[in-house]
Amino acid sequence: MKLSIARGELLDSLAVVAKALSSRTTLPILSGILVTAAGDKIVLQSTDLEISIKHTVGANIEDPGSVVLPGRLLADVVRSLPEAAVKMETASFDQVKVTCGTTSFSLRSLSPEDFPKFPEVSPDKKVSIPTSVLQGLVRKVGKAVSRDEARPVLTGVLLVIDGVKIKAVATDSYRLAVAEADLPEPVDERIEVVIPGKALEEIPRLAGDTETVTLGIAENQIVFEFGNSVYITRRIEGTFPNYRQLIPQDGETKVTVSRGEIEEAAKRVSLLAQHNAPVRLKITDSTLTLTAQTQDVGEASEDLMVTTEGEPLEIAFNHSFLVDGIASADTDSLVFVASSPLKPGVFRSAEGDGFTYLIMPVRP
Repeated sequence: MKLSIARGELLDSLAVVAKALSSRTTLPILSGILVTAAGDKIVLQSTDLEISIKHTVGANIEDPGSVVLPGRLLADVVRSLPEAAVKMETASFDQVKVTCGTTSFSLRSLSPEDFPKFPEVSPDKKVSIPTSVLQGLVRKVGKAVSRDEARPVLTGVLLVIDGVKIKAVATDSYRLAVAEADLPEPVDERIEVVIPGKALEEIPRLAGDTETVTLGIAENQIVFEFGNSVYITRRIEGTFPNYRQLIPQDGETKVTVSRGEIEEAAKRVSLLAQHNAPVRLKITDSTLTLTAQTQDVGEASEDLMVTTEGEPLEIAFNHSFLVDGIASADTDSLVFVASSPLKPGVFRSAEGDGFTYLIMPVRP
């Protein structure tokens, strides 16, 4: 194998496939990137056996071939090089020479025959989603995805596509986020699937300036295609909680508040919510008071002028969950609804853009 490629293009390509590199020391081949040179392009592949990524990039190929190189080390090497053509050449059966200008590296390689085959997936359903739409949905619900592997279905995001509507739902059982958006074209058939949250968060970042992401759904796997990349991940099995039953439709107390004002106030007051101390919301006529107190540290409070309806109320929340939910919205105003200090509070976009964030209270 002998090739040359622009350093910037190679580095960008390595950044994509690096997302599926494994850290398992028991299987060294999974920490490598399979580089296949043929025609006028190279194909980079990586896998941790749960995620598989393939990326194609143009290059000047003098001698075709395949080799497996240590992924993170290769990325570090290329990152350290000046902006010029990078040459890669097989020096021996287990050595690859990487040169750029007067700089030269020799990297130990592994046999491409030992690298896992890239999954061949034939999706039953496909839909094209604008990258900006997917990015917005992920930003709104991503914080509510569970990191607890004990309940695998909660580590995923429920994606529901019906007609021109696309909805994303995530919950870690302490909070629940729902976001909706419109697609340019309606889907022929309703789609409902649970996608690993980590994978869904990566896709908009990897897609970058690519206008659309194609989502393909197979029996056990999910396929994302964007630009010159293919990203395959497992489909999460199991029944996602019935989120509709969890969200109260109304409450005895309703507050309309500027999202920017309550976000900044919550962040300031949270500085004194240490050691898991909550932030308390006290609602009276036209006033929302946020307070936090940590024993032997201090206390903080801030008043906001708001529009209120219904009964006065005092309710407490985990401070980071509160800030996360408010910050996830991209609306000018939020409506907060609650009925009791012991029942969930709900934030909704006042403009009605389909964003809902439910948060369980901290018991007094």
